[in-house]
Amino acid sequence: MNNLIFFFFYNLAHRSEFFDNFVVFIAHTFPYIVILLAGIFLLVHHDVLPSKNPFKIFAQRWKEIVLVFFSGIFAWCISQILKLLIHTSRPVVEFQNVVSLIQKNDFSFPSGHATFYMALAFAIFFSHKKAGYVFIFFALLIGIARIVAGVHFPIDILGGFILGILTAYLVRFFYKKLNKQKTQ
Repeated sequence: MNNLIFFFFYNLAHRSEFFDNFVVFIAHTFPYIVILLAGIFLLVHHDVLPSKNPFKIFAQRWKEIVLVFFSGIFAWCISQILKLLIHTSRPVVEFQNVVSLIQKNDFSFPSGHATFYMALAFAIFFSHKKAGYVFIFFALLIGIARIVAGVHFPIDILGGFILGILTAYLVRFFYKKLNKQKTQ
């Protein structure tokens, strides 16, 4: 099933140079734009950027902004450790006829991109539902593009999504628990 879904998406590649470039953009460049958009959203939403004294406002509201990015970074770190422990080959290694659009030579499960961006999306979703849906869509788009680009199997992306969601949830859970203990 994993291979069947992989080839369904991968077979979309290598048909049009424009489409291949678009996939590479979504899989490789767009993620940096998503980080920038998340930062801008959080700074604007918490009235840091529109204020007359943004440093003062940031000093008061930095915890949630940092919590979102911490969730993503922590999830990514866990994914890198799991890659070293699990040792799953990428599609280009498994199949001789697969030519990836992005060169990667490390292990593939779980996808670090899928993990980071889903953790980021859910960390935003827990506080800002509407914006969270947008960032979840971005994470899904990045994950699918990485399958089309031939650098991940669907199970790598799904595993990354699950890891990202769980990590974001646990970071938020323990953060709330620590804050509750401080106020008692």
